[in-house]
Order: sequence, then C-alpha cells, then structure tokens
Amino acid sequence: MQVIDLLRKDIMIMDLQAQEKESVIDEMIKSLEAHGVVNDFVSFKEAILAREAQTSTGLGDGIAMPHARHGAVKEPTVLFAKSKSGVEFEALDGQPTYLFFMIAVPDGEDDTHLQTLAALSRKLIDPEFVEKLKQVTAPEEVHALFAEADAEEPKAPEEPTESEKTEATEEKPFVVAVTACPTGIAHTYMAEDALKQKAAEMNVNIRVETNGSDGAKHKLTDEEIERADAVIVVASKKVEMDRFHGKPLLDRPVSDGISKAEELITKAIKKDAPIYHSSNEREKSENDTTKTATGSIWNKIYKDLMNGISHMLPFVVGGGILLALSFLVERFVGDESQIFLFLNGVGGSAFDFLIPIFAGFIAMSIADRPGLMPGVVGGLMAVQSDAGFIGGLVAGFLAGYVIVFLKRAFRGLPKSLDGLKTILFYPVVGLFITGLLMYFIIGPIFSIVNNAMLDFLQNLGTGNAVLLGALLGGMMAIDMGGPFNKAAYAFSIGIFTDTGDGSLMAAVMAGGMVPPFAIALASTFFKNKFTDQERKSGMTNYVMGISFITEGAIPFAAADPLRVIGSSVLGAAIAGGLTQVWNSAIPAPHGGLFVAPLAENPWFFLLSLIIGMVVAGIVLGLWKKPVEEK
Repeated sequence: MQVIDLLRKDIMIMDLQAQEKESVIDEMIKSLEAHGVVNDFVSFKEAILAREAQTSTGLGDGIAMPHARHGAVKEPTVLFAKSKSGVEFEALDGQPTYLFFMIAVPDGEDDTHLQTLAALSRKLIDPEFVEKLKQVTAPEEVHALFAEADAEEPKAPEEPTESEKTEATEEKPFVVAVTACPTGIAHTYMAEDALKQKAAEMNVNIRVETNGSDGAKHKLTDEEIERADAVIVVASKKVEMDRFHGKPLLDRPVSDGISKAEELITKAIKKDAPIYHSSNEREKSENDTTKTATGSIWNKIYKDLMNGISHMLPFVVGGGILLALSFLVERFVGDESQIFLFLNGVGGSAFDFLIPIFAGFIAMSIADRPGLMPGVVGGLMAVQSDAGFIGGLVAGFLAGYVIVFLKRAFRGLPKSLDGLKTILFYPVVGLFITGLLMYFIIGPIFSIVNNAMLDFLQNLGTGNAVLLGALLGGMMAIDMGGPFNKAAYAFSIGIFTDTGDGSLMAAVMAGGMVPPFAIALASTFFKNKFTDQERKSGMTNYVMGISFITEGAIPFAAADPLRVIGSSVLGAAIAGGLTQVWNSAIPAPHGGLFVAPLAENPWFFLLSLIIGMVVAGIVLGLWKKPVEEK
C-alpha cells in the first residue's frame, strides 16, 4: 500500500477557509464526515483535541498533521488541506501553518496502514518535497507529487542494514535514540528521520528505535546501548528505560526530536546529559514524590484555572466597561434614561455569565468538551446558592474531575456504545453527580465561606485595607502576567462580581500599570542606562501602561530581573496602597487610563498611579548600571 491509496482526492480542501486552530480541525472533520470516513464528528474531534493537548501536531515549516485512532473512523484515510493565508496552529517554530494532513485511523487497524502513514511522515521531513507541495493548486497535482515520491522511495528495512552495522563500528561518535509519540502515527517517524538526517550531516553514527502504534521497530540491542556515547529519548509516552542504566541520557518530548535534532546530537556526543540510574528510580521517586507531585499538580491547576480566566475575560471586560459607562450616564441623566437602562442591562447580562463561563472552561480544560456543560451548570448553581466566585471555581474543578472519573468508569463499555458516551452518558450522569454535590454540599459550604470573606473585607479598617491594596498591587508586578499577577486579578474580579465594589480593582489596575510605565520613564530620563534598542522598546511601554498591559515590561524583567522586578513591585505596592488611602474605586475590570474617568475619586486614582510609577522609574534608573559598565 502506498500513501496515495489513503490520500483521497475527493475529500481534499484546496482553499481552507478557517482562520483558527479549532476551526481548521472542524472544517477538516466535516469533510471526513461528509464523505463517510467518520461517523461521529463529536467523538472523533475529542480524540483529535486530546492528541493536540499532549503536544501540538503543528510541526513547523508550515505543516501540521492532526491525527487520531478512533472507533468512529470507518476506513484509514489521509485528508490534505491547504490554507492560502496561513493559520496560527501552535507550530513548533511559532510560524503560520499552510499545509494540513489529518490522519484518521480505525481502532485495531493493521500494520500495513500504519507503515504507510509512517512513510507519509517521513516524506514531510524532505524540504524539497514540502516546497513542491506548497505550490500545488489542485488535488490531481497532490496525487501526482506523492505518486512520484512513492515510486522513488525504497521500502524501509525492518532491521539495520549491513552498511549501518559496519558504520556503527567505525571510529565515529555513536549514539542511540528512541522515538515515540502518544498515538505512534506521525511524530514518531518524523523524529526518527530528523535525527538520522542530522546525524549524517554531523558525521555521527546513530541507531534509532521507533515505538509506534505497530510496536517497537529497529529495537536497540544491549551491545549497541553499551557501546553508545549517550542515549537520546524523544518520547511523549512511556518507553522502556531500565536498559539505559548508567548511560548519559537526554529525555525530551518527541517534538524536540523534530525541531532540535542538532542540539540533542551535539549534547549526546559531548555526553552533556545526566546519568540515568534505573536501580535508584524507586528510591528517587520516594524521596522526590512531594516535590514532583507538587510541581506537576500546581502546573495542572494553574493551566486549568487560566483556561477559565481567559474565556471569562471577554465577559469581564465587555460587561464591566458597559456597566461602568452606564454609571457615568446615570450621573448626568439619571437611572430612568433609556441609555442608562440599555448599557446597564447589556453589561449586567454579560456579568451574569462570568462565574458559569469561568467554571465551565475550567472543567473543559480538565475533561475536554464533556466537562463544559456540567461545569457551566455548576457555576450557575454557585451563583444561585450565593457561593460566589470561590464556589464557581470549586464547581469547575468538581465538574471536570467528575467527567474524568466517568471516562474511567465507562472505559470497559462495548465499543458499540462509544457514540453514546458523549451524547448521553457523560452529560446526564456528569450533570447529575455535579448537581447533586453542588446542591447539597459545595453550594451551602462555600456560601458560608463567601459571605464570611465578604463581611471581613467590608469591615476592614483603613490600615488593613491599605495593606491589602499594597499586597494586591505588588502581586501584579511580581511576575507580570504570571500566577501571582493572575491570582491578584482573579481575586479582585471575584470581589467586584460579588459586591460591585471596585476599590480592590483600582489597586490591582494601578499595580499592573506601574511596571510598563516605570520602564518607559526610566528609559526616557536615564538614557545612559539603556541601549538604543532598549530605549526604542521603552517608548512602547507608555502605550502598554496606558492600556493596563503589564506584560510590556517582561522583556526588560527577563534581561535584568532583580532591578526591574524589585523596583516595579515597590512602585506597584505604593500605588495599590494609595488607592485605598484615598478611597478610589474602578467600576470596570480593564481599560487602564481609558476607564479612569469612570472611577470614584478619579484624580486620586491618577495621583496614586503617578506616585507609584515615578517611584519605580526613579529607583530603576538609579539602580541600573550605565550601559558601558555592563
């Protein structure tokens, strides 16, 4: 079987219309479904997205290969699609993607098809072939190009050739490698070819074992492992590791095998890698469990939380600013005006969705699409039970892990029922369990917690309010968009959502605006402390500061973290604290100086900001060394 036997002309998309990653996937799956290749759009898309969540199939050089093995696939098929304008597909090289190959393989498919798909993967490593592919305009041209390549390509040997064995004994650096991706269809073989090609260019002998869907091929021998200078494992799934005890070993994701082959081989021949100790794995695991688990758990929680916040933000910004405008209109024309009622009604409607959307997309991050509906409903129940923002956060994680539990519980069901899981079992059972726990346990408990927290905040004395404002303002500048920044912002939004009080929003906004303003001021008035390029970049931070985009200061913080972060935190804490001294409040969660006129005591908000950014800018300017002394 050849590649063109799977590459059907009738389903190709020569002018892909989608402009975003998920839309591209949708458009391609719809073509597969329309031509009878896939019989369940939803479940197959879940499989594709689950594969993308493990590591992007955007390979770089304008190519992506989304793929999955699934029971919804009726026959092995490769769908080719081409985008004229390019799509941001989270590619390894960060560049737009123009060529797409969606690989659909049925569960239990035989080795012949898998070997054919491996051959497709290998062709896409060849830059000349890819360049020709980028010029095609019709399905017939695509077929002709692959037919020509199939005719020229010899069958890949199952074991190393005699010449490979002879070369391996020569006095050259010798490394061994293992490649493996979660589905074993594409990345496994592309990483193999990338490592082999780069090794040949570098005059290095290499043996590569592939762990694909059809099992391990070209399996490494004990003698080869013993003789190797080092081991390269580029895998995104578990592979046999104990055999590498005592060898320098680089353990990287499979994507690194494709995009960083030269770096890996260079490190391997220099033995610039930690020694792998299989006999100590149990002891190491026991000693490092807390640290490893804590790090991985926190990373997962942060990722899920950020997914909820990022999807909630449009509702926060749009609804919040319209609400703030309605309050401004109310001052001049009263609360009976149609303009006020319109702005207040639309903004308030957007705000009604905040916690349900927040909870729903946390759950979706944890359990994919089946988690969305019970998460949204759980968030709504948190609102109705007065559990507030914290209750919604808990509802999101609860719904997500309920679905994860159900996926494991239903794993043993017959494959004939796979289609019912997503349209019946997960939504009904998932909603029932989530609703039950929210109604009887989570809602009542977190209603008490939420009300206690609000009572505490409302009864804060001036001194404590100033300290809280300074703390939140400083947190905005610690990592400039990272976990501390997002935690402070989420906290202030939660209080704003529950009470309508924007005082802490003022502290957070002032604190977040200080770092870019401090960079801009320092680079303007302490020119000898910055390079020409830094001064030019510093000017853009005026715009970043005005717009409440803290991330504008990140490049400067990365180059000089102690001075930039230290001065920014100082100025941001001062600004945040002063907003509370002068009882300033912002009734909008975003907008920077553009929403300052909507603030309570707006001139004091501006004064707080100015004092904070001037202090931070002067400290940074005095603290930095002149450029010539660096």
